[in-house]
Amino acid sequence: MTTREILSEYDVILASASPRRKELMELLSGSFRVIPADCEEKVPEGLAPEETAEYLAKLKCGCIAEVYGHSLVIGSDTVVICDGEVMGKPADEEDARRMLKKLSGVTHQVVTGVCMAYCGRKESFRVSTDVTFRELDDEDIEEYLRTGEPADKAGAYGIQGAGTLLVEKIDGDFFNVVGLPVSELGARLKLFLK
Repeated sequence: MTTREILSEYDVILASASPRRKELMELLSGSFRVIPADCEEKVPEGLAPEETAEYLAKLKCGCIAEVYGHSLVIGSDTVVICDGEVMGKPADEEDARRMLKKLSGVTHQVVTGVCMAYCGRKESFRVSTDVTFRELDDEDIEEYLRTGEPADKAGAYGIQGAGTLLVEKIDGDFFNVVGLPVSELGARLKLFLK
């Protein structure tokens, strides 16, 4: 059976407000509900940067799974890591500008954590993709800021939109950078639901 066929037998909930994740989830499942997790996304001190996204995915998934215990809940979170700094969504335009300057001309990691829960069982994983930005001058950054795209994106850019013009190359899963590693998730869901 395909992942889509398997998932058709479950009440699937995507615990995310991201429209990009919703679009990607549609590749895996023809029918699912979107119920964003309303929980405080506080990361414990001392957590390694690469563990942050998976921790937050577990948190989101857990919030929804507590209420919908007999549904298959999928939570996800994406962070950008550059020089050990975890970059979530920028606080404001100045923060977005700072992030884009830091990412200019360097390779950074985009890590997406995913957690699946069903009837008391939970499993999580994370996928990392290397993204290299071209050298950006102030004009490039200001032009991109004017698109409004950086406001709600980890690392202040969206690779699936105008942000693609900032990227020189990627090494790894493109969809992971968008916000959901669909191929890996599909394979893991098959095993999780056996």
